[in-house]
Amino acid sequence: MKIDFNKNQDGLVPAIVQDAKTKNVLMLGYMNQEAFDATQQTKKVTFYSRSKQRLWTKGEESGNYLELVKIKNDCDNDTLLVFVKPIGPTCHKGTDTCWGESNKQEYGFLSQLEQIITSRKNDVDNPDSYIASLFKKGMNKMAQKVGEEAVETVIEAKDSNNELFLNESADLLFHYLILLQAKGFQLEDIVKTLKSRHK
Repeated sequence: MKIDFNKNQDGLVPAIVQDAKTKNVLMLGYMNQEAFDATQQTKKVTFYSRSKQRLWTKGEESGNYLELVKIKNDCDNDTLLVFVKPIGPTCHKGTDTCWGESNKQEYGFLSQLEQIITSRKNDVDNPDSYIASLFKKGMNKMAQKVGEEAVETVIEAKDSNNELFLNESADLLFHYLILLQAKGFQLEDIVKTLKSRHK
């Protein structure tokens, strides 16, 4: 890997740290050649600390190390993307990231939909909340709805109307997410189960 450490007068390049699993950005540090070499050798992410004026291995005091997975260089050879497995919180303030965000696995709009289901499932006093009404009716009704939507999806799969098929598929997924939460699970639990089958 060719890294242009001479592009900046201080011999440092930015190192963006990203969780290899969740893809969330955890922090930004700086590396010189020595820090890069130390990271490669120890498999623990090491920076050059501008304030301490020395090499600094993340977690050397707290124990919250960043275990190296891999490093990529950008197109100009002057910025690193460091993929890691974080051991504990990354920020010195005790948060998962240096932006105070949670380092949770996200699934785009599906994660937003899970949050909506969570917020509405206990809204039993709202007569307009379809989600709350399903939770109020209980597990049997929620399971029945998943079964009904699955059958309708199968029926539409045998036809040639793609719009109807996609709509029924969306209904199936929506009701399945509701059933998952009713059982105390999230999409992340299903992903873990799938990954365990394909090691």
